[in-house]
Amino acid sequence: MLRTRPEAELDRRIAALALPALGAIAAEPAYSLADTAIVGHLGRAQLGALAIATTALTMTAWVAIFLTTATTSAVAGLAASRAADRAGRSAGAAYLVAAAGGILVAAIVAAAAPWIATLLGARQEVLAGSVGYLRAAAVGIPFLYVSYAGNGHLVGLANARTPLRIAVSANVLNVALEVFLVYGAHLGLLGSAWGTVAAQGAAAAWYGTASRRAAVRPRRPGRAEVAAMLRDGHQLTVRTIALGVVPLTTTAIAARLGPVALGGQQIAMRVWLLLALALDALAVPAQVYVSSSLGAGDPGAAHRVGRRCLRLGLIAGIGLGVVTAALAFWVPALFTADGAVRQAAAVALLVAALTQPMAALAFVLDGLILGISDYAAMRRAMILAIGAYVPVAALVLAFPPLGLPGIWVALGLWLAARAALLGRRWQAEFTPSAR
Repeated sequence: MLRTRPEAELDRRIAALALPALGAIAAEPAYSLADTAIVGHLGRAQLGALAIATTALTMTAWVAIFLTTATTSAVAGLAASRAADRAGRSAGAAYLVAAAGGILVAAIVAAAAPWIATLLGARQEVLAGSVGYLRAAAVGIPFLYVSYAGNGHLVGLANARTPLRIAVSANVLNVALEVFLVYGAHLGLLGSAWGTVAAQGAAAAWYGTASRRAAVRPRRPGRAEVAAMLRDGHQLTVRTIALGVVPLTTTAIAARLGPVALGGQQIAMRVWLLLALALDALAVPAQVYVSSSLGAGDPGAAHRVGRRCLRLGLIAGIGLGVVTAALAFWVPALFTADGAVRQAAAVALLVAALTQPMAALAFVLDGLILGISDYAAMRRAMILAIGAYVPVAALVLAFPPLGLPGIWVALGLWLAARAALLGRRWQAEFTPSAR
């Protein structure tokens, strides 16, 4: 079917924002993927320690993702309504909360590292390695949070190219430093952590510089802007904690299945997450264009953007499912020479491939609901979706032979439930009788 001219133009607008956003969104998963590839060749214990540490660090990252999402919606909506001064103060509030919150979370992670690692199932060598990695990597948390604020500011202004340049440069730096520190300086697992910290610091500095040069610059926030950021952050953080329960639980279950399953899950999860977040790139234009359309008083345009992003997301999800399945046959060999771990990762990726279309719908709908700023609906959907995950996850614990395929079936049900719940909320927004 040929696309109409308006559809083609909308697709160009979506692609112009989604493609550059892809690199920025993938920055943190790419750090973890590089860590996995470099550390995986050090041995099974080191790979297991990395799995525990990166799972915990992913949670600290997700807790602060509101610094990107809430800032993007606020800046996009205020800029579209010609309130540039308020948009600048909103960006300034994001930077302030990022710096203060990052320091606080870093201190908590460093102090609680042994307890966190033990809770996630680490023992003996894996415990020692994961604690050391967590404490070193905690230094980079404030830098990561500042980058989130900068990303939200720039993307809210429909500038995704600068975040892309920052993400690519920071990841190249990360890989170069890690290879040198791990294998050149023989720092092992700690070298991987310190390489990532240095790359995160460089990215934060670049975001700060880019924000100061933006058309709408960050301004000193007032109490109202800080309060709004904290209020939105509270709602989104509750949602994110519910979101984090699932990956934390999957790692804890894999750890209890043994070091082979834990190593295989680490590889599969990092590969899947990097690919799945390619789908999340479509959430960026969904959020920005829905926010700006509503800010300009045009709900019809917001609805059209949503329909198109969902259709493109589903197509991309099916395609990435095929890619994930194809990668299962050779990618694990890039991460480890351990044959058992490679086989576990391959099996997990084959099942994970089936979840990609559901991930596409869930991620795009996240962007759409962020665009209408209904954070309460996002929180409610995330909490309820856990109910679809728990029964199968509990079965895996009760019947360990279900293994990693069982874990991924549980993850697929969780994604499907998220998509269904968020889809109902999006439909209600544009149903006259529901308003």
